[in-house]
Amino acid sequence: MISKVLGLSCLSLGGGFAAQATVRVPALVGDHMVLQRETTVPIWGWADAGETVTVTFQDKTYQAVPGEGGKWQLLLPTPAAGGPYTMIIKGQNTLTIQDILVGDVWLASGQSNMELPLRDKNAPSPNAYPLPLNAEQEVAAANFPSIRQFTVKKGVAYQPQAENTGYDWKVCSPSTASGFSAVGYFFARDLFQRYHVPIGLISCPWGGTPAEAWVSASALKNLPDFQAPVAELENRPGPPDATVKDAQNLPAVLYNGMVAPLVPYAIKGIIWYQGESNVTRADQYRTLFPALIQDWRARWGAELPFLFVQLANFTKALPEPAESDWAELREAQAQALALPRTGMAVAVDIGDGNDIHPANKQDVGHRLALVARQVAYGDKQVVAAGPTFHSMAVTGKSVRLQFTNQGAGLMAKGGRSLRGFAVAGADKQFHWATARQKGADIILTSAAVPTPVAVRYDWANNPAGNLYNKEGLPAVPFRTDQWPGVTVGKK
Repeated sequence: MISKVLGLSCLSLGGGFAAQATVRVPALVGDHMVLQRETTVPIWGWADAGETVTVTFQDKTYQAVPGEGGKWQLLLPTPAAGGPYTMIIKGQNTLTIQDILVGDVWLASGQSNMELPLRDKNAPSPNAYPLPLNAEQEVAAANFPSIRQFTVKKGVAYQPQAENTGYDWKVCSPSTASGFSAVGYFFARDLFQRYHVPIGLISCPWGGTPAEAWVSASALKNLPDFQAPVAELENRPGPPDATVKDAQNLPAVLYNGMVAPLVPYAIKGIIWYQGESNVTRADQYRTLFPALIQDWRARWGAELPFLFVQLANFTKALPEPAESDWAELREAQAQALALPRTGMAVAVDIGDGNDIHPANKQDVGHRLALVARQVAYGDKQVVAAGPTFHSMAVTGKSVRLQFTNQGAGLMAKGGRSLRGFAVAGADKQFHWATARQKGADIILTSAAVPTPVAVRYDWANNPAGNLYNKEGLPAVPFRTDQWPGVTVGKK
């Protein structure tokens, strides 16, 4: 049976491609790749204009004809999870792609805490990162051939690119796992062990980069703060070169060089760990981060699950309540949950005050997987988040707080008294509060604040709150006031 799909004309995506005498495919389409299950997945490449290209998969052959620019694309129906399969692509030459699995594909992006590998040895990144917890044991036990990772090559561009040469797909084993994203690996391992389907990771992070570098120019043009920088960037000739310092931090350049070439490879969803580089502009992140989520969804043409890690605790812990740009960035991240099919893994309790790269990536991956079970896999029974502020009521000198996501109930971790809560009166001066649990609620009082009007919890760079649910997930940091923060107006 031959199914025909119309060929697509190649749109100019910056730098175009000369007609090729032989059929070729992007780096993503290669041996050991994972295809998204039970859907239609785009397969594309380049050949001579007008040349007939056929793709054979599962004993069925599909046909495409390249457009004027030489690009061809077709849609391939995929079965339930399984494999391995072989794909044969023919033009004037023949490509045989082997050991293909069908399962769930996740795009893992962000900055260094997503990039940090299980072990730096053999990792594609030249950066030296600290080792995750129990790194040697984790690598030695990483015998999961149904988990694969494709690492996108770091690259910047002033215009969207059609290709990123990338690296090849790696099958997870003790000999290859050292180069896997640690967060991505622990996330994939959790999902594989629960659902027993192959998991493909497309690792696409770059340490130290700001969010705006990952957003397309067309999306950034809707944000006033970025209109002028984007216009300047689009008028620059050629690709960035060595004379452009920190080119990876410019608006849109990582979207152009690293994300655009991945579209439209079919994926299950996205995991994202980023924000440290935008901390000083946390107020701006309130609009920038949702713009990134909506931009990527528009590129893939689907409301993909978008799961992200809230910033971990970092820097010196302070003895008294204070303003905090890190807390404001966490708040901006949490506000993105207003978008549908989003989820957040709280990490405020598993950071390291002395290291921006905390070692505990196992819990980060696990918490992301819990969120994925709820948001992407429809598990309505899983408790995927810790206690989340719902409402407050002031009665005299006391404040009653109510929370959602209580799971089996609230608790003070370690059995100690609750800490991390601060209250303020109309003078906006916060003081530590005494907190006690009363049934499903938390009651706060402070002798220094006889008439409380606002509450904050874990509002600090490195907070020490210990409110959890009995499933072991920490409460989400929050504030009830809307008083201007320290990052308002920062650009």
